[in-house]
Parts: sequence; structure tokens; C-alpha cells
Amino acid sequence: MDWNELWSQPLSGVALTVALYAAASAASRRYMRLHPLLLCSGSLIAVLIVFDIPYESYNKGGSLISFLLGPATVALAVPLYRHWRTIRSQWRPIVIGVVSGAAFSLAANAWLAYAFGGSRELLLTMLPKSTTAPIAIELVRMYGGIPELGAVFTVLTGLLGSLVGVSFLRLLGVKGDLPIGIAIGTAAHGIGTARVLRDSELQGAYAGLAMGLTGVIMSVLSVPIYYWLIR
Repeated sequence: MDWNELWSQPLSGVALTVALYAAASAASRRYMRLHPLLLCSGSLIAVLIVFDIPYESYNKGGSLISFLLGPATVALAVPLYRHWRTIRSQWRPIVIGVVSGAAFSLAANAWLAYAFGGSRELLLTMLPKSTTAPIAIELVRMYGGIPELGAVFTVLTGLLGSLVGVSFLRLLGVKGDLPIGIAIGTAAHGIGTARVLRDSELQGAYAGLAMGLTGVIMSVLSVPIYYWLIR
């Protein structure tokens, strides 16, 4: 089996991704400032470039991992189930926080694209970047944006929220599982939720709920913006 034939096998892409992520996770445990997803992505890009591996060949296996985004997102319901009584008693601040956060995010995303002279296509691509990747990609595709670029914006948003979100909130004096969890889940979707789960399962439960609600709310609120843009 030659080199090209090896990388045409789906398991090759899976094995490479899993191996690099395992190494990145080990490195991040030793050096806390290193984010495993950022380190894994950078290493993966470097390997593909150095060994001249076509992205299409790698993605035969990489797409299998992308498919698991859905089940992984559903798994975030486990801490939500465990803390449901506590969460249910806080439904008012949760709804207010998520709705206002999602609305502000849509407005901010639209303003950013407009302020920097972006095209209508770019604006539609940026709109849902604060929601979870599977929803964001489908919204971008449905509205005629660029799904691949939408995925990049979504991941970068989650990484930024994961890296600096909690520290920034604490700098502003925000404390408590509820406000931190809702803020991170609304703004930084699954990547941010995974980050706060390391600190507190209750924080992760709030973030997971906020992430799910944000997906629904953004799907609804983005419709009038879309029709305003295409008129």
C-alpha cells in the first residue's frame, strides 16, 4: 500500500486526529495555558502541509469525527439532568440571559461584518457564529453563506470564549455558577461549555442549557435579519 492509498482510507484520518488530540490533551494538562483543540488543530494543519496530504483524503476520516459532534452535544444533557431541580428554579434569569445574549450576539455579528465592509454573503456567514457548530453550519448553508467559513468563525468564537471568557467575567466581578455558565454557554457554545465543566458540573449544566436555547433562539431571530438583507 503506497502513501496516497494509505491516506485514502477513512481510518487514517481518524487515527491521526485522535493521536494528535491525545498528545494535545496531555500537553494542556502540563501547560494549562495551551488549549488542546487549538494545539491539535495547529498540529493537524502542520502534518497535512509537511507530508503533502490532500485535505480531501484526510477528510474521509475527519468527516466521521465531525459526525460525532451531534452525539457529543447531546451528551451535555447529562449534567443538565443531574441538576434539573436547581436549574428549574432559576428559569427567569436563564431565559432573560439567553434571549438578551443571543440577540446582542446577532446584532454584534452583523455590525462587525458591516463595519469592516463585508459583503452580504460574509454577513450571513458570520451571523450564527455564537451557536453550536452543527446549527451554525446549517443556518449558514440555508441562508446562502459560506458553510466552510462559517465553521471557522464558529470554532474561533468558541476557542476565544474558552480561553479568555471565564477570566474576563471574573475580572468584571461576575461570580457564581449561574451567570458564568449562562454567559459562556450563550457566547461560546460547546467549546466554552467543555471549559466551564472543568470548574463545576453545575456551571457546565447551565452552559449546556444556554447553548441549546441559543441555537433555537438564533434560528428564530436570524430569520427577520435574513429577509431584511435580501429584500
